[in-house]
Amino acid sequence: MKLSKFKYTLPPELIAKYPTENRDESRLMVLNRATGEIEHKIFKDIIEYFDDGDIIVVNDTKVFPARLYGNKEKTGAQIEVFLLRELNRDQRLWDVLVDPARKIRIGNKLYFGENDSLVAEVIDNTTSRGRTLRFLFDGTHEEFKKTLHELGETPLPKFIGRKAEPSDKINYQTIFAEKEGAVAAPTAGLHFSKHLLKRLEIKGIKRAAITLHVGLGNFRGVDVEDLTKHKMDSEEIIIPDVTVDMVNSAIENRKRVCAIGTTVLRTLETSVSTNGRLKPYVGWTNKFIFPPYEFSVPSAMVTNFHLPLTTLLMTASAFAGYDLLFKAYKVAIKEKYRFGTYGDAMLII
Repeated sequence: MKLSKFKYTLPPELIAKYPTENRDESRLMVLNRATGEIEHKIFKDIIEYFDDGDIIVVNDTKVFPARLYGNKEKTGAQIEVFLLRELNRDQRLWDVLVDPARKIRIGNKLYFGENDSLVAEVIDNTTSRGRTLRFLFDGTHEEFKKTLHELGETPLPKFIGRKAEPSDKINYQTIFAEKEGAVAAPTAGLHFSKHLLKRLEIKGIKRAAITLHVGLGNFRGVDVEDLTKHKMDSEEIIIPDVTVDMVNSAIENRKRVCAIGTTVLRTLETSVSTNGRLKPYVGWTNKFIFPPYEFSVPSAMVTNFHLPLTTLLMTASAFAGYDLLFKAYKVAIKEKYRFGTYGDAMLII
């Protein structure tokens, strides 16, 4: 599979800037892999495609306000700092991206907040864009995290084309978000409302959770034509015993296992036994799924409409089948479906 096969023309006005007013009332395209049929629904109609004993698997990661704006010492130049990963809790070391990167050197100090309530020192240049910062803070870890939350901004992807607003604090978080650690939302999960979850539960559809702390690797461009040479950034994942038992029981009883999003899809496929069963796992994954790929665990998936040349698009096309997915995308553009993080959803069965 070549990178160029995932290029298509997306009219910019189809990239959603805001979510639908009600989470479960975005549009839903249903794609049937066996028949090739495409149906147009509303997201809450998803319940029609599941029966008693089927299972949906969600990602319970929680987004933290990872985007900070600071000023460089002496020059006062504004620097955007994107928190990626806490490296050392006691020393307050973080992996970050900085923009503009060319202005930052080892030893520079950055000041955040109206009264410079937070100071950081650049201690390492890890990549061309990445840095390691040490935050200089006297209080407890809880006080430090509270300060980050007060100063940080909801990390909306740049392609949305606007700055985060107060409403994004709620909108850019799934209703099952529990474990903080993501710098991007698992977007397929954004379509679920409490009311819809209750209706699914009443129908006997089970819900299980995995955790994948979404990193910026999801948005990082692929710069090799041969996809086998692309390396995904590692992300932390947890597959708990209770989820393993529920998923394997559903497989054995020939029930549908639906992955809610590409993050869940990749997590489930990271830890599979030789007989196609899910295994518990705590660690890291850099699994990159692109066509052709034989799936072991999920038999259905929910995903958004992804931008051209993205790894998310490649993973979705591996599940749907390349030709069928691109046929569906042509229809989606013609029918003016909304693309990206706050866009509409697709159910692939």
